[in-house]
Order: sequence, then structure tokens, then C-alpha cells
Amino acid sequence: MSTHLAERTEPLPVLGPREPESAARRIGRSAAAVSGRLSTEEFHRWFAGRGTAGRFHVGRIPFAALRGWSFEPGTGNLVHASGRFFSVQGLHVTVDDGPHKEWYQPIIKQPEVGILGILAKEFDGVLHFLMQAKMEPGNRNVLQLSPTVQATRSNYTKVHQGTDVKYIRYFTGPGRGRVLADVLQSEHGSWFHHKSNRNMIVEVDGEVPDDEDFCWLTLGQISALLHRDNLVNMDSRTVLACLPAYEPPPAGPAADAFGRALARSRDPRAGALHSDVDLLSWFTAERSRYDVRAERVPLGALPGWTRDTHRIGKDDGRWFDVVAVEVQAGNREVTGWTQPLIEPRSRGIAAFLARPIGGVLHVLAHAKVEGGFLDTVELAPTVQCSPENFAGLDTRPPFLDLVLSAAPGRIRYDAVHSEEGGRFLYAENRYLVVEAAPDEAPLDPPAGYQWVTLGQLTALVKHGHYVNVQARTLLACLNAMGHHPHD
Repeated sequence: MSTHLAERTEPLPVLGPREPESAARRIGRSAAAVSGRLSTEEFHRWFAGRGTAGRFHVGRIPFAALRGWSFEPGTGNLVHASGRFFSVQGLHVTVDDGPHKEWYQPIIKQPEVGILGILAKEFDGVLHFLMQAKMEPGNRNVLQLSPTVQATRSNYTKVHQGTDVKYIRYFTGPGRGRVLADVLQSEHGSWFHHKSNRNMIVEVDGEVPDDEDFCWLTLGQISALLHRDNLVNMDSRTVLACLPAYEPPPAGPAADAFGRALARSRDPRAGALHSDVDLLSWFTAERSRYDVRAERVPLGALPGWTRDTHRIGKDDGRWFDVVAVEVQAGNREVTGWTQPLIEPRSRGIAAFLARPIGGVLHVLAHAKVEGGFLDTVELAPTVQCSPENFAGLDTRPPFLDLVLSAAPGRIRYDAVHSEEGGRFLYAENRYLVVEAAPDEAPLDPPAGYQWVTLGQLTALVKHGHYVNVQARTLLACLNAMGHHPHD
């Protein structure tokens, strides 16, 4: 007997909004809250206490002292005996356009996708975020504020035979809570080959167990901390950049034209110099116009690179080295280990040029080629480089000298932040937002550059591999502007 449509018992679905407005309002309230479960003073006492409670030591060692790591016969690749974690290989990159058309370099290959997750929960009607005081061997000041979970798949599946990753069940288990953000994002395309992490923010209602290495902070408190050097780590910054568009705190009565334009730029309803369709079309054209070929090659035979007992370095002294360290950390899943790290030769700069256009702040994004990207280019800051790498060279990145010579009154944001401390040793960038005059940064910029609003960047970050990790850091910092570090 046939079944008629009227006889079906399937319940009628209940449709909800594609993006609940309540989330935007509640995140906005959290951004405006400069105090929460902890006051600013209580947070700094807690953080200082975590630094003295742990036993941390990082020391350089020769490659021969690495335990479980070795240079693979034949290729010279630096690999782990388990076949997991990561390896250091060689990369040969050719690009058909641009000032640098061919180069060789070491690159980290880490095929597994990690989880960077922040847990959110309301206290007294204000959304708080669970942050961790975490030791990473490459941090110059050892301890920084990290997401609730910051773990590779090898970590949380316990390849290293360590203890459980705390709070991981909120990001991998069923019924974990309301997902506020969940997107695959790239890591540093200059040092990782096709590396992605799952950036997640999950809100829960029930009780969450306390831990002495974790604390709950409002978004406003985290924003204030983003003004301090080397405090909020890279993984926290990239996850915070993935927050959905929210109602920002209004510009205060003391805000100047730049501050008011910044507040409007965050508003998804604000206009822009280029429509979203035109911006995506430009970006697609940028991706299409480059023929980038990145081929992994043996690390042991890289032209222009030399290995000695302690480092693999470029013969001209530029870029970075591959080094080895011994680590002791009393509060990690594994309390002692050795590993290779990438160590830049000098501090970098990551800067957005910014200017109000029609009363709405725009930043100048660069469609940048990096050898490790999954898809040729991603949107990067206006300037992203280590200036010392260009000392004595005829070719310098566009706008670099404008950023370096900016008058203090034009520098609207300025802080030094560490990059991924689990793979890079003392890798720091000076992050800047520099207000540019119309004659310095015209509406019709050079090829490869385009003006975008913060609202447009926020929309693009919903998609993986559109906005690079340095630009995501600057997006988090731009959203934090207006919060004084001593609020």
C-alpha cells in the first residue's frame, strides 16, 4: 500500500535565524565590559602567580642531542621517530610574477589539523571567555595567555603518552554547546606547508570545572590585554578574530574622527569603498593571476643553506634558522622534551595602513604570496616583513619606509606580539596600525592592494584561507582599539 504525504509523521522543522542577533548583542556587551569575575588587578596577580608556580626552562642544544628526532637518510629531512608531530623539510618555490620569482627554504610539514578553541559562558549576564596561562618553548617570556584548548591531533589523541588535554571534550564531543565560530584557518605560510587549525568558540550553560591555570575574562578585558606586549598569544588572537560580527562599544565622546570612523567600520551595515562582490572578484583575480609552484625537496640539499652542529641557516645571514632546544615545563601534558624550532634572524613588522574613507575606516590589504599557502595568496597586512632582511637591497616592500617613518601621532596601535611559540623560537612582530594621508595611500592603490573595512574582513574570516594569520591578529587588535591597557 502506498504512503501518502498526508500520512507521514515526520515533525515539522522549526526554522531559526541564520545568525542569531542575540549572539551579536551579547558579544558586544562583553566587549564593553572592562571588569568581570576578576578585576584587572586580580588577573595580573593570578597571571604572575602562574609564572612562578611552574618550573620552566628552555635551552639550546646541538641537533645530536635531540631525543626521538633525527635527520632522515637520503633526504636529510628532520623527522620524529613516531612518524607523527611534524617534520622539517625543504621547499622550492617559483612564482611567475613579483620581485621574488624563485627561492629555496626549510619548511615545517605538519599534516594534522589542530584545535584552537575558546570556551564561552555567561556570568551575571555577561559573556566570559576561558583563557589559559600556557607555557610555550618559543615564547620570549615563556608564559602567555592562550585559548582554552590549543592542541594538535597528536596532543589530544595522546601520541606523546602525556596527560589528557583539559577541556578538549567541549570541542570534540557530542552536545558540546552552542558554536559561535568554527572555521579552518591557515598558519604562517612562510614557515608551514599547508598547515591549518580549527578555530572554534563554543558557548556552554552548565558548570565548567575550575583549574588553576585557567581564568574567565570578558572580551573587554582581553581587548585591554591586547595592548600589552607579548601577553595574548597568537592562537588566542586568531580565534578572537573569528568572532562573528558584533555590536561594538560606541565611540566615546572623546573619540576623534579616526575613532568614530573605526567604530563605523566594524558595523556590518556600514558602506564600503568596494562592494563585497567586487572585493571577492578582485581577490579571485589576484589568486588567478599568480602561477605559484611550491615543491617539497630534500632538506639536506637546499641551495644557499648550510647545516652545522647547532643550526641550519641561510648563507647570507637573512630570514631564519632551524635550531634545537631542550624543554622543561612542569604544567604541560608532557613535562620534558626536545624539539626543533624555527628562529627568525630579526623582529618583523606587520602593519595596516588605515584611513577614513567616507567616514568609514578602511585598511589597505595586500594579496600576498607565501610558499606554504594552500591556495597561492591570502589577504595580508599592508606591510609584512622583517626589515633587516632587506638591508642593502635595491628592492624593498611597498609602503615599508612609510610605516617605518610614521610620526608617533599617526601610529594608532603599536604592540609587539609573539608568533606560534610551539614551533618558533622568539618569533616576534611589531604590530602597527598607521593612519595614512590620502597622498601616501591613494584610493587607487598599486596592483595587489585593496581597501577593505573591518566589517568586510570579519565576513571574510568566516571562510578559511582568505585572511592570513598576521592580518587576523591585526583584526583582533583593531577590534580591541578603544580599550586602554589600564582600563
